[in-house]
Amino acid sequence: MAEVVRIPDAKVALSTASVYPESTATAFEIAARLGYDGVEVMVWTDPVSQDMEALRRLSDYHQIPILAVHAPCLLITQRVWSTDPWVKLQRARAAAEKLGASTVVVHPPFRWQRQYARDFVTGIWRMAGETDVRFAVENMYPWRYRDREMLAYAPDWDVTKDDYRHYTIDLSHAATSRVDALEMVGRMGDRLGHVHMADGKGSAKDEHLVPGRGTQPCAELLERLARTGFDGHVVIEVNTRRAMSSAEREADLAEALAFTRLHLASAVQVPRR
Repeated sequence: MAEVVRIPDAKVALSTASVYPESTATAFEIAARLGYDGVEVMVWTDPVSQDMEALRRLSDYHQIPILAVHAPCLLITQRVWSTDPWVKLQRARAAAEKLGASTVVVHPPFRWQRQYARDFVTGIWRMAGETDVRFAVENMYPWRYRDREMLAYAPDWDVTKDDYRHYTIDLSHAATSRVDALEMVGRMGDRLGHVHMADGKGSAKDEHLVPGRGTQPCAELLERLARTGFDGHVVIEVNTRRAMSSAEREADLAEALAFTRLHLASAVQVPRR
């Protein structure tokens, strides 16, 4: 028997959030230069991230495809693309369809969005049935201050407690929520459609470390994806705000890509001829 390396069809993309406070345009430039397979566009307050024609031009110019769109679900994006959360998701779906992205990443609602939270599970199923784009709902975490814990998301920050067609696993969020990430992935099963690759040490803060710099099973998850023939996207979503220079930021993103490509492969035995 001989060993060969099998690499799944999964593409490795760069989240435009990974270059913050640099611009969306800078993310395309870096992704192309470092050899990423594509980008995930985080729709936020940067006007370019909200502009489909500008994004298409960036994609064409850098020859880097847009593989996913992250709907504007953050506190700082409450007014981006409407204050109605369903309109946000409709626009995210339209953007994905127009840009050729296969996935829309969405967070569960905040608890104070009561009507949205009440209808969220059935509403996501309805929207998923209207398009070929995957709506991949992302695991979040409880908010903590000192020894106090606040449940900020509804129906739940642990999205495996509800029934969705597709899930996103975020390993930094798993670290912050202090759950076993591989067990969570096991609960997601074949509905795991998207991965946010980052690391964490279990801090109350959502750290988004470069993979390999925390305590999460980043390598183990990637190797499992390779063994199971995962066909979604693996997106590097790390925090580079503390980088002292553009060169340091780019070095972090190159390291994250190298780590992911190294482990997103599995050795299989084949008979010798």
